[in-house]
Amino acid sequence: MGTKTLIVLNNDQTVKDLLDKRSAIYSDRMEMYTTGQVASGGLRMLAMHYGPTWRKMRKMNHALLNVNAAKSYVPYQDLENKQMLVDLLETPDALLQHVRRYSASLTASIVFGWRAPSYGDARVNQFYEAFDKFVALAQTAGAALSDFYPIIRKLPTFLQPRQSEARRHHVEEKALYLANWLDAKRAVAAGTANPCFCVDMARRQARPPADDGGFSDDLAAYIAGTLFEAGSDTTSSTLYGFVQGVLLYPDAQRKVQAELDAVIGPDRMPDLDDVPQLPYVTACVKETMRWMPTAALGAAPHAVMQDDEYLGFHIPKGAGVMMNIWAIHRDEKRYPRPEEFWPDRYEGDVVGIADSASLSDVSKRDQFGFGAGRRICQGMHVAERSLLLGIARLMWGFNVTPVTDEATGKPKLPKQDRLVGGLVVLPEKYEACIKPRSERHAEIMRAAWAESKKVLDEKTGQWSRIPEGMALPKL
Repeated sequence: MGTKTLIVLNNDQTVKDLLDKRSAIYSDRMEMYTTGQVASGGLRMLAMHYGPTWRKMRKMNHALLNVNAAKSYVPYQDLENKQMLVDLLETPDALLQHVRRYSASLTASIVFGWRAPSYGDARVNQFYEAFDKFVALAQTAGAALSDFYPIIRKLPTFLQPRQSEARRHHVEEKALYLANWLDAKRAVAAGTANPCFCVDMARRQARPPADDGGFSDDLAAYIAGTLFEAGSDTTSSTLYGFVQGVLLYPDAQRKVQAELDAVIGPDRMPDLDDVPQLPYVTACVKETMRWMPTAALGAAPHAVMQDDEYLGFHIPKGAGVMMNIWAIHRDEKRYPRPEEFWPDRYEGDVVGIADSASLSDVSKRDQFGFGAGRRICQGMHVAERSLLLGIARLMWGFNVTPVTDEATGKPKLPKQDRLVGGLVVLPEKYEACIKPRSERHAEIMRAAWAESKKVLDEKTGQWSRIPEGMALPKL
């Protein structure tokens, strides 16, 4: 493609051999001039070349999002989930809005310490609008041409309108990210901050450069801003994909509800402590990520940093290496009946999603939705818990059935192969009939939310005190 070589990995073993086992040389990025340099100022980790700055960002993200750190955010997940359930009781026709609010508010709480009490929250919308503009830029022919034909970058500005648009976008995007980062930083200094990623990042920034500190506000702002973008869309898209799955394949709903009834019963909601006794819930999470991956071709291609040889093929330095997650997840050798939403395929698989990604035998890895190698998604521990809690409580509290087509009197089912989106994909919008399984279930969900929201300010819907079980880090 132009002056670049792009290699597509369509099976699990090539992913393991190249991106995992040879990660020391397969962790770079292809040149992303328009989106990485012009529109992001070289600050976006997704598009950044492998090097000291990227390694520092990765090390910090790992420290603040690892499995132990992820456990500290469970009170945020619990509260946002309970609001989602009551929102579905009140307006069940607005499923997509409710899962997006749940995901966005949770991610904002984890990253910045503020929440989105309602769908359409002004601060969340600012991020969505900025990300939509970025995705639109990334998908233009001009952006692709400047990546694959570098000589184009030397053309006069009036012949490159997309570059001017990208520069304007960077100015607006950086201002948005900085405003939210600096707000969090000021709250830390004033002692009014809620526990969040930015609090811990401010502590690290205060360290000397030799101790991974001393990084700029611009870099910190982009770390936080892009974390919000990544986390807010992927979880909601996956939950939306799950509901589509049980609409089209209702046997999965019957089985997961039977498990929940046997283990939890009708008198309380499940929580994350119940997960070890809920293997079919875990199977539903794994199967949703396999069946409806939000990054069908990976977030962005890796790149090899030196010439390499593999199975008799020469891979030149700088070649892009793309994971075709969609193809791997449709491989009949790995997944019998790949087009079906069939959680039963994971029967007996007791390995967590994050742990499964590091198994030495790649044939036993559950799915590839979080990526591979050194660029694997570092928020996977938080995402896994959000999905487990979301699916467990949704299926405990509600029945999901197709709506009836008034013209034919038959069930109106979504089209499985119709997807929308850009960097993150999800099913085309569909209708569903979502009703509480009983009045008792509805009462428990309302009572749980009424109790949980006591820690929120009645006027703003923001946290009025630190949630129980969380400790506020101090500089």
